[in-house]
Amino acid sequence: MSSVAKKGVQQYLLLLQKHPLRTKAITAGVLSAISDIVSQKLSGIQKLQLKRLILKVLLGALYLGPVGHFFHLFLDKLFKGKKDTKTVAKKVVLEQVTISPLNNLMFMIYFGLAIEGRTWAQVKSKIKKEYPAVQYTSWTFWPIVGWINHQYLPLQLRVVFQSLVAFGWGIFLNLKAKSAAVALTKG
Repeated sequence: MSSVAKKGVQQYLLLLQKHPLRTKAITAGVLSAISDIVSQKLSGIQKLQLKRLILKVLLGALYLGPVGHFFHLFLDKLFKGKKDTKTVAKKVVLEQVTISPLNNLMFMIYFGLAIEGRTWAQVKSKIKKEYPAVQYTSWTFWPIVGWINHQYLPLQLRVVFQSLVAFGWGIFLNLKAKSAAVALTKG
């Protein structure tokens, strides 16, 4: 690793220690922004939609980063920082039945209102119809991420790791929603 990269990582880890909540919120916001920019480009959007981008940054910085921060603190306190197989399994299950459904619901609300420009009634209808499939897909992927996160990463890096994976997950959800919309217009 080059000295510049090494110094950057050291500075970031120092910020995580000094200002954990702020650093995780900013990280989640920045990664959400990059994910949305990539999603927009992959979806064929020529001119960057700034309102959409700002709303995605806010979702990351005001919701995903802080909620992840406090949720991981809660889990470590609840399970006293243990990392044995049984405890990790309990953490993953608890995460998948509480925060995972909430995160997917928040994303679907954001996507419906901010990106698709739907009314609240339309968003509720779409959630009622599509949420089970989104959550099922989530449960086929995120438990693996949760296992790696709780088993191998220190507490201070868990939200950062989830934010990095959510970067790709956000692109996947955007493209899935875009392909569903295209299929509807052709059908």
